[in-house]
Amino acid sequence: MNRYPWWKYLIMVVVLVVGVVYALPNLYGESPSVQISSTNGGKVDNALLLKGEQILDAAGFKPDSADFNGTTVNYRFSNTSVQLKARDVLAKALNPNPADPQYVVAVNLLSRSPAWLTALNAHPMYLGLDLRGGVHFLLQVDMQAAVHKKLDSIAGELRRDLRDKDARYTKLERVGDTLQGVFVDSSALNTAKELIARQHPDLQLAAQAPAGPYSLSASLTPAAVSQEEDYAIKQNIQTLHNRINELGVAEPIIQQQGRDRVVVELPGIQDVARAKDILGRTASLEVRMVDDSAAAQAALAGQGPLPPGDQIFPDRDGGKLVVKRDVLLTGDNLTDAQPGFDQQTNEPAVFLTLDSKGARIFQEVTRENVGKRTAMILFDRGRGEIITAPVIRSEIAGGRVQISGHMTVQEANDTALLLRAGALAAPMSIIEERTVGPSLGQQNISQGFHSVTWGFVAIVIFMSIYYMFFGVVSSIGLAVNLLLLVAVLSMLQATLTLPGIAAMALALGMAIDSNVLINERVREELRNGASPQNAIFHGYERAWATIFDSNVTTLIAGVALLIFGSGAVRGFAVVHVLGILTSMFSAVFFSRGIINLWYGRKRRLHSISIGQIWKPEPAAAGKTTAAAAKAPAGARSSEAASDAVKAGKPPGAPTPRSTKPRRKVH
Repeated sequence: MNRYPWWKYLIMVVVLVVGVVYALPNLYGESPSVQISSTNGGKVDNALLLKGEQILDAAGFKPDSADFNGTTVNYRFSNTSVQLKARDVLAKALNPNPADPQYVVAVNLLSRSPAWLTALNAHPMYLGLDLRGGVHFLLQVDMQAAVHKKLDSIAGELRRDLRDKDARYTKLERVGDTLQGVFVDSSALNTAKELIARQHPDLQLAAQAPAGPYSLSASLTPAAVSQEEDYAIKQNIQTLHNRINELGVAEPIIQQQGRDRVVVELPGIQDVARAKDILGRTASLEVRMVDDSAAAQAALAGQGPLPPGDQIFPDRDGGKLVVKRDVLLTGDNLTDAQPGFDQQTNEPAVFLTLDSKGARIFQEVTRENVGKRTAMILFDRGRGEIITAPVIRSEIAGGRVQISGHMTVQEANDTALLLRAGALAAPMSIIEERTVGPSLGQQNISQGFHSVTWGFVAIVIFMSIYYMFFGVVSSIGLAVNLLLLVAVLSMLQATLTLPGIAAMALALGMAIDSNVLINERVREELRNGASPQNAIFHGYERAWATIFDSNVTTLIAGVALLIFGSGAVRGFAVVHVLGILTSMFSAVFFSRGIINLWYGRKRRLHSISIGQIWKPEPAAAGKTTAAAAKAPAGARSSEAASDAVKAGKPPGAPTPRSTKPRRKVH
């Protein structure tokens, strides 16, 4: 009756072992470290590892450990003060020219977990900004730049459509917040007005021509400006999410504040400069045709004017190229960007995947311009640079494009990251920066740890005294619940915040509540006269429905907080939901397994250790008898028959006399 099959005990052992393994990394903590990676041609290998050790040794710093993981060199130190001093020494020695650094020397926090745990992909859980420390940014979006970008895009589309209709113009470009054009005749002007009215309803034409009878001026409507600003702030928030996810920051907080500001909180980030660099970059890709005409080459040599519709951009070889203003493709047509290596030259490269529209346009462009050059321009921080300008040898179909040429591995990774995450719809500037130190976070961790520990100890003492052995088993189940909760948080790489610690303390109380229901149900079965084995069996079976209902209703509330909450509320909800799930396993399945293992092997079980079982007092029974004596005879006989039926005896059967000894008077 009260015996588990062997496979259930095997599940208990496996779950317990897995829980211990994946919760163990949290006991080792994290060590302050200095991380070295390549930024501009610097070579990262074992030779750099030895060189760094020599630099530190000459400066009087001894790292706790040093390793090379294939991409970065890491030195671990005992405390943050030594870490920061060592970072300055290494940065000065490895980058003698600060204007042209070859290495990125950054501070970081690395787990102290042994190699065998890391090999099993067992890592400590992430800690939130209030526990681990980190950086807080307040960024302001340049809304005017978003409007200008929209007008530039419309101008490019109009130029392309006017060429298709053979409508000639001498000027069509953005001037400030307006789009201005000058045409050669009235027919071309009317064609432009028709295109604006039909394809660009967001534009409104000015009543007065700015430069003669064949000119026009247009601007965005107020509704279009408001819509563009809303799009810019939402697109920037989404892009920031993508970039931070690529950086590996867990559970960042990115929220809009006011009309044109965004709050970003990055827990655990120590390399503030790296975070600022990635967040503030506005990298976007444009594909244009190169102008190799004689007039363009003369303008490039300074011997003539620049042809209309052309621009000059630098390339990565130190030279310059003349390209058309017309944009054929943009980063909006990208679906993926991955770093890799050129199969022919083995140089770092970025491989792009275009969407269906981009693939069709690129196929048409390459088919119509065989033998000509196309330029891929990367715009970053408002400056355009030609990454590559290959000659089109044949039509390219399928939407696969490669960018290569004079890039380091780090540059290829960063370029792919920025293109994959998407470009910012408008530039942003950091107007407030605040760093939360790890010492304050350590204090919060210490206080939260003590609250959970003392709460656990108080529950164990109470349960052990009140429920005896069953209370001890409940305490073991509670410890298993806490172990599994930490293990699941670590396996999911969830972020633990201060509200999460509060949810962990709440999970302990809810988990022990299930064991209280079970123990009281077993006591009730014993009071009703059931044998110890039957009391254990029915106690667990009949308490399960109540436990399930109460946990499901609480789980629904937790899921609602998880879906609709944000920030601290979401951190609380994550731990709360996981705590409910682990408590249902530990309180019912695990604790019953221990009880079955202890009592199930005994065939003749006369008693169990579950504390004092309170029974009705004898005085209460005497009062009932007296009340029955005053009742009418018919009522007494009816009640007796009813009691006999409840006891399983036929009505009228003789009632055994009480075995209670009579009081003797001496």
